[in-house]
Amino acid sequence: MKKLVCEFLGTLVLVLFGCGVAVFTDASIVATSLAFGLSVVVMCYAIGNISGCHLNPAVSFAMFINGKMTGRDFIKYVIAQILGALAGAGLLALIINNYVKMGDFKETTMGVNAFGGFGINMFGAFITETILTFVFIMTILGVTSDKKYNAVSGVVIGLALTFVHLLGIKLTGTSVNPARSLAPAIFLGGKALEQVWLFILAPLFGSALAAITYKFVSNEK
Repeated sequence: MKKLVCEFLGTLVLVLFGCGVAVFTDASIVATSLAFGLSVVVMCYAIGNISGCHLNPAVSFAMFINGKMTGRDFIKYVIAQILGALAGAGLLALIINNYVKMGDFKETTMGVNAFGGFGINMFGAFITETILTFVFIMTILGVTSDKKYNAVSGVVIGLALTFVHLLGIKLTGTSVNPARSLAPAIFLGGKALEQVWLFILAPLFGSALAAITYKFVSNEK
């Protein structure tokens, strides 16, 4: 139960601060990238020794594929992460509604992920999210493979998340995390909710590719 509480709280912080900075800075590439990355750094050192600080179904999926967690634990982690993301999005909506310069949260982006329009098309978005997630998950698997990296793993993982956001923000908004994408989409509804399937499937696909690739190159059995 303690692990699930930590996953709930950690994902709450990730969504609240990451999506919150995206909203209040008009999706500034640097500010939003740092907000998501630093959220992971902070949470890694706060709860990493308890739950592993996944905060992301894609991360948990990779751990499940590589035998680092059971299917039952995977499902529990995903539920806790989604609930935490919903709570984070809810708090963000509450803050926006009480910020006089903005008004109703439905008039903002809520940091949702999207494709189409004048931006990248659906296929491009899927490829982008797959690549970004692949790089992010490979980094996590590598830095958590040896205890000698424990002291710096939180910083490395946070920097990796910042890194992939720098490319992805202006393309898809950068998901690499189904829970982070689902929560604000549920709050906004409409087109955001119609497109969220891609930001669930692509990160999971990228995660699976990374897990299989890492298992192969590291000769893990």
